[in-house]
Amino acid sequence: MYKFRLIKIKKKAQVKTNSLSLSFLRLFPISSAYINTSQLSSEHTAGETLQLIMLLSNQVAFVRILLQLCISNVYSLLSVWRRVFSVWIGVNRGQVNPQHERSERDETPTPSSVNYHFTRQCNYKCGFCFHTAKTSFVLPLEDAKTGLRLLKEAGMEKINFSGGEPFLHQKGVFLGELVRYCKQELQLPSVSIVSNGSMIKDSWFKKYGDYLDILAISCDSFDDETNQTIGRAQGKKSHIDNLYKVRNWCKEYKVAFKINSVINTFNVHEDMSENIADLNPVRWKVFQCLLIHGENTGEDSLREAEKFVITDQEFQDFLDRHQSIKCLVPESNQKMKDSYLILDEYMRFLDCRAGRKDPSKSILDVGVEEAIKFSGFDERMFLKRGGKYVWSKADMKLEW
Repeated sequence: MYKFRLIKIKKKAQVKTNSLSLSFLRLFPISSAYINTSQLSSEHTAGETLQLIMLLSNQVAFVRILLQLCISNVYSLLSVWRRVFSVWIGVNRGQVNPQHERSERDETPTPSSVNYHFTRQCNYKCGFCFHTAKTSFVLPLEDAKTGLRLLKEAGMEKINFSGGEPFLHQKGVFLGELVRYCKQELQLPSVSIVSNGSMIKDSWFKKYGDYLDILAISCDSFDDETNQTIGRAQGKKSHIDNLYKVRNWCKEYKVAFKINSVINTFNVHEDMSENIADLNPVRWKVFQCLLIHGENTGEDSLREAEKFVITDQEFQDFLDRHQSIKCLVPESNQKMKDSYLILDEYMRFLDCRAGRKDPSKSILDVGVEEAIKFSGFDERMFLKRGGKYVWSKADMKLEW
């Protein structure tokens, strides 16, 4: 260590002040490099010692500023890396909290195709249902129309009405008026419905058929006993007989006919090829049974769908068995979770990415652009699964 004499030693000193300066030097060893501490003795005067302390204080202040600058820069760098790492983790897990604020650079998706579940009530009791009757709420007709207009202004081209059973509320009149409004007033290219078919009447087609592009009927089996086991039935009525009746009405009133099937434990080994070919739907959507916490699994659920779940391989085997059916459109659980824009009875978007339904605020309260940020919607997956297709009956060129 280099030794420097900075102050002349005097004969008299104040021991108390010298003791303070020695303690100060021990606390800041960086500055002590410039002083021979062994020569600080009782011969220092109080004034000279105070001068020494002031000199050291200036040195310490300078070092402290340097340290603060270094710490500030390190903290800023760590903060940036923390944000980057958090985004990377969220994207790879696919389970980002839907209530977290999105970056300004995130693109707001366009609601080109929306599924509006305006009611949860149903007359069937399908064991795997993932949108159960947890409420009986239905928006007033004019409020529902307002929300649909907001969606159209935000870019909606196709609306699909679902439930519950959409024909149950007001015996289909409420649904019919929404269908008419969307086609006649909003002039949407495509208006569709998903139904179990049990509540549909010929009179409904006569009144509203012109405004409907596609009617999808849910049918999971062509065996009545299997449908009873699944819960896809009402009393002793044949779901299959009703399916054919609705198909004939669709042909008569020029509505594109579609079939939706949920593949589960009780129908996974069935061969439906002959029946599907006979019914000849424009599309046959085949879904893998999906668990949604709070709907068909978990403590607060109204269903226990665990016994209906099949493996990915079993689902693939079913698809392979029906590969000759050209209208088949398969949808695995992975495709379903984040490729649909689902609007509930309060007109809130539902984010299903975490295996449950996390609602946004209602579009009636905050608008479409704000609410859709929390929908969990993956527009790329929507396009990848074939979500956008020829969905207007005017463009289908069907032979009625």
